[in-house]
Amino acid sequence: MSNLVPAHGGKGLVNRMLEGAELAAEKKKAETLRKIEMSPREAGDIIMLGTGGFSPLEGFMTKADWQGVCENFLLADGTFWPVPVTLSASKEDAGAIKIGDEVALMHEGVLMGTMKVTEKFEMTEENKKYECEKVYMGEGTPTAEDFWKIAMDDHPGVAMVMNQKPFNLAGPIKLLSEGEFPTKYAGIYMRPAEARKIFEKRGWNKIAALQLRNPMHRSHEYLAKIAVEVCDGVFIHSLVGNLKPGDIPAEVRVKCIDSLVQNYFVPDKVVQGGYPLDMRYAGPREGLLHATFRQNYGISDMIIGRDHAGVGDFYGMFEAQTIFDKIPYPEEEGKALICKPLKIDWTFYCKKCDGMASLRTCPHGKEDRVLLSGTMLRKMLSEGGNLPDHFGREEVLDILRAYYQGVTDKVEVKLHGAATGDQK
Repeated sequence: MSNLVPAHGGKGLVNRMLEGAELAAEKKKAETLRKIEMSPREAGDIIMLGTGGFSPLEGFMTKADWQGVCENFLLADGTFWPVPVTLSASKEDAGAIKIGDEVALMHEGVLMGTMKVTEKFEMTEENKKYECEKVYMGEGTPTAEDFWKIAMDDHPGVAMVMNQKPFNLAGPIKLLSEGEFPTKYAGIYMRPAEARKIFEKRGWNKIAALQLRNPMHRSHEYLAKIAVEVCDGVFIHSLVGNLKPGDIPAEVRVKCIDSLVQNYFVPDKVVQGGYPLDMRYAGPREGLLHATFRQNYGISDMIIGRDHAGVGDFYGMFEAQTIFDKIPYPEEEGKALICKPLKIDWTFYCKKCDGMASLRTCPHGKEDRVLLSGTMLRKMLSEGGNLPDHFGREEVLDILRAYYQGVTDKVEVKLHGAATGDQK
């Protein structure tokens, strides 16, 4: 009997991945099916659906599920879920597909899966704007008017939704390929069942996850070590899907984490893993999504710091923490979110404290603090600037400097309030 938290939804890990003879037969059948090209985000989503990462979902959402998730964080059956997981299709494809048809789901020439279409529904401009305002609009833009003044230019998640094809297809999927992730990130990429086996073998019960999309700097290290103090261990879980232009590639971030774990952690208190999603940059809602699918990996506590999964100044500094206090917790067994937030204040290096500290523990002023931010780190390194003392470990900075020396197409990195300390 496992001591880990149960998978979300009360159905165990929902595995939709085929193997062996079943896989061969489905691939052969897929040759005869209409092909639907998926976006990078949808390709990551189908892998999570197939491997149990998005349990209890069996496929892409119906209109009732989409509506319920946008409006009140609940699937049509009353199960908590924070972010839509949908599959878009062109008008031509949607018109040609009948309810009950099966389709082959492709990404960049690779057959990723098949789906039985149980529903198709139009996503008008109004529907897309509704999703964006419900899911991506935060306290940083208090009105819809403020939000739309900047969202299309400055929010990659909003652009992703607004540029979707005009129809959504819903239905259960079968996963036929995990793409390049198992080979490109061998030893890092793992399915929920694989992570659970590792945790069970170590005898862990209370486990914290650290979400990473930036290289691991001193603040991340400090957050992970706080988690180790209060949990059995920490799962450093990196996004290995697509990011926005200017972000640092996953393979470079993995090297940075390896260096830190080898030199600054007790090895048997840390597990490093990777997952295949694209960032949505949905801030508070994405913090909830991170906790929801981490529960499927066996995680009991999700580290939530300042501006979790944010972009620009769209979200309040700790909005991703306070949202956990506002969501519904259904009473029916398995339908509520069990993974809890491990809320940690803004952390930094304080010269007067002579060590890492937070707003809760340090009485000194901004002038005494080395403010640690992934955005600031990327900006300074990309521009060849000198980093202040204690911003990062030298082993990590050496890896990053070597990466930036080889970058010829540099993207301007915009600073925002959460990166500079101007936001309160």
